[in-house]
Amino acid sequence: MYVYQDWAAIIPMANEEEDFQPLVDLLKKVMDAEGNGKIYFIIDNVSKDRTLDLANELSAIDSRFETVWAPENRSVVDAYLKGFKVAYERGHELIIEMDAGLSHDPRAIPMFLRVLNEGNECAFGSRFMNGGSMGDSPFKRRTLSKTGTVLANLLLGTHLYDMTSGFQGFHRNVIKAILDYKLKSTAHFYQTELRYLLRKRRLFEVPIHYQAPSPRVSDSAIKNAQKTLWYYFMERLKGRDYTI
Repeated sequence: MYVYQDWAAIIPMANEEEDFQPLVDLLKKVMDAEGNGKIYFIIDNVSKDRTLDLANELSAIDSRFETVWAPENRSVVDAYLKGFKVAYERGHELIIEMDAGLSHDPRAIPMFLRVLNEGNECAFGSRFMNGGSMGDSPFKRRTLSKTGTVLANLLLGTHLYDMTSGFQGFHRNVIKAILDYKLKSTAHFYQTELRYLLRKRRLFEVPIHYQAPSPRVSDSAIKNAQKTLWYYFMERLKGRDYTI
């Protein structure tokens, strides 16, 4: 067994009652095999079903899982940052971010941990590199993700296969830098913004299989993405180089 540094995974959850147990079963298998892991479920008022109850019940009987109730969250970005803050304060060395709903396969976690243990500060999941896929995602979502990647690389000067995936991992020093920076994104573009800001770090892309369709990307999320992308593009034209 490969010996990893102390690690944690943060998983924002909303209305995940149907897929809760299958996700937990996969997470337990990974944790049984890899050791030292901790899972933080980040839940807020967006969730209206029994997700919070199920997470609390699990946390009460298995200390490897912790439920973080965050009613103050105002966006999905707040949920990610809340998870990062909790995991950082608990002292974890490696911190993985992933989605619930079986969109991201927990069995990929060991690949992220290995990359982070081999001198890389950031490990980014990629659906578009050799070995990755988007599974049964709707055509519109595939097109949006691929177009977003092409545009971001073109306008921001990045060179990643996938600029929009939400499966990623970081060393704690990177998490500290993320928490100290005031992000402009309030929705899905958060993933792209992070990749842009961290482009000069030691990073590596990990092929992932995106296994389930995501909810529709809202018009407000698309507008926020366009506004944030344009802001950083114009700042680059002015010679202002943003990195963390």
